[in-house]
Amino acid sequence: MQPKARSISVARDNRITNARLMALALLTVLFVLVQTLMAVARPESLAPLAEKVSPAVVNITTSTLIEGRSGPQGIVPEGSPFEDFFRDFQDRNGDNNRPRRSSALGSGFVISEDGYIVTNNHVIAEADEILIEFFPGDGQPAKELPAKVIGTDEKTDIALLKVEASNPLKFVKFGNSDTMRVGDWVIAMGNPLGQGFSVSAGIVSARNRALSGSYDDYIQTDAAINRGNSGGPLFNMEGEVIGVNTAILSPNGGSIGIGFSMASNVVTKVVDQLRQYGETRRGWLGVRIQDVTDDMAEAMGLAKAGGALISDVPDGPAKEAGLKAGDVIVSFDGAEVSDTRDLVRRVGETEVGKSVRVVVQRDGSTQTVLVTLGRREDAERSENAQTGGEEAKPEASEQVFLGLTVSTLTDEMRAELGLAEDATGLVITNVDETAEAFEKGLRAGDLITEAGQQKVTTLSDLEARIDEAREAGRKSLLLLVRRGGEPRFVALGLGN
Repeated sequence: MQPKARSISVARDNRITNARLMALALLTVLFVLVQTLMAVARPESLAPLAEKVSPAVVNITTSTLIEGRSGPQGIVPEGSPFEDFFRDFQDRNGDNNRPRRSSALGSGFVISEDGYIVTNNHVIAEADEILIEFFPGDGQPAKELPAKVIGTDEKTDIALLKVEASNPLKFVKFGNSDTMRVGDWVIAMGNPLGQGFSVSAGIVSARNRALSGSYDDYIQTDAAINRGNSGGPLFNMEGEVIGVNTAILSPNGGSIGIGFSMASNVVTKVVDQLRQYGETRRGWLGVRIQDVTDDMAEAMGLAKAGGALISDVPDGPAKEAGLKAGDVIVSFDGAEVSDTRDLVRRVGETEVGKSVRVVVQRDGSTQTVLVTLGRREDAERSENAQTGGEEAKPEASEQVFLGLTVSTLTDEMRAELGLAEDATGLVITNVDETAEAFEKGLRAGDLITEAGQQKVTTLSDLEARIDEAREAGRKSLLLLVRRGGEPRFVALGLGN
């Protein structure tokens, strides 16, 4: 019986060995497949992609006529003993106060066969003459062609140009910047430092960067971007434009691997409007807003911080629709609003004249308001801040609340603070520098117009709002404060 048992054991060992060999073979095949897929995802050479898209990338040279100076103003103070010296120096060097031309370089890219070209607004701003230099190659147009400006947008730093060519131009298409992930490969093309056509490669370092504008949505990349690259394209590995190279962060003016490209999903909307109208036409809601902080959310009884808090409603679409100061906008046109920047972009990208549903949190409940959007460009020149309520009888006394010394508003205070005759509220006359109010920026001269989302005109009004908040179990009180006519909400802790 022992030989038979030994035979069974050997057979079992053989099966185990075969299974292990099959598993090893399978792992080998999988490893080779992964390596193949990685090679496809990241080609050994970017030359095929560069050759594909480079004919649509252009160099831009601008020229501006600068009036001659009548003297050395701006160099030395008028009447300085060095004034004659600098005037003689200018004359000897042929300046002779004659007009001269200043040149600048940049980049761009063709987006249609009939000659539309996208670049940065700062590349062509104030230029008298714009020349487009095309990538050398077979079938390309003349080396240089003059361009005219179709439209510009300072807010996103985008400009649309047009050239007239005898043959259809090679062009590139925009891609969807929202699909780009941190770590995706990209290439930048342009004319860095006037060296001519150049390619640099890198990855997406970050998304949704904001620099200074209300409509900023920058892709951050470590692909080398230098002076002269402005206006050039940032490509994905499909050869689609997913950004317009705009700015760099650098202590020395050269690339240190922190570059910013305006996302294509912002650029395409701007370009479409410039192409159709020659200008932008952004939606306008007509509210002043600020972010909701954690303490503000607690003071208003919100479940979490988020949305955009309305601090003022001047004359405009929002006021006509019934939106109010203190409303928190949580949804706009069917999309959740995360913060003020999110709301500004969504409103700006919405068609002028469209009626949209705005969902707000008001008095502990959710309400939906239908608003017909106006046009921001028409409203920007006429900011009309609104104040309401009847003037209360002045009170002579002061009182301290939450680290603030406040007084009722008198005619003398209105004149001293430069307030309108019908302005109402409580004036902050002193702020305890050890109090939370000082840390949050409140200062003497600020005007408190609301507390707990209700108007206050007397000291007793403010005291009542504080008592009501404490009775409701609130840990903080929301104040609407104006300084220089500009409103903002501040939440102050109530203490024990």
